[in-house]
Amino acid sequence: MLLGTHTPKLDDKGRLILPAKFRRELEDGVVITRGQERCLYVFSAAEFERIHDRMREAPMGDKRARDFLRMFLAAASDEKPDSQHRVTIPPALRSYAGLERELVVAGIGGRAEIWNADRWAEYSAAHESTFADLEEEVYPGLF
Repeated sequence: MLLGTHTPKLDDKGRLILPAKFRRELEDGVVITRGQERCLYVFSAAEFERIHDRMREAPMGDKRARDFLRMFLAAASDEKPDSQHRVTIPPALRSYAGLERELVVAGIGGRAEIWNADRWAEYSAAHESTFADLEEEVYPGLF
């Protein structure tokens, strides 16, 4: 399970050193793709395959499902960490997420998210005030 927030830097070749906490789960390969709110989603190869299997069940007659699959899968990139635990983020995905040198990598359970550091700060500030009230609506009875 991927948890926590880390602040690695993107190198000049568009590579990111995976946070040490995530390396074991991601060492066999990752899939990086578009996420919502202009971040990138990072899945272990196994987790991506599980999600992809479920997506195959989506009704192709549903335009929203087709649109989501196109955006999510067409951008997906398989990456294998190198010996220094770096993965390359393809230029199109870097552009989509507005990635610059300063990043935030957030572990969100079954995936990690890569954010432009400024966008993450804006997102966090904008959603902090409603965070405490969300659990009752989204996860009734959890707490």
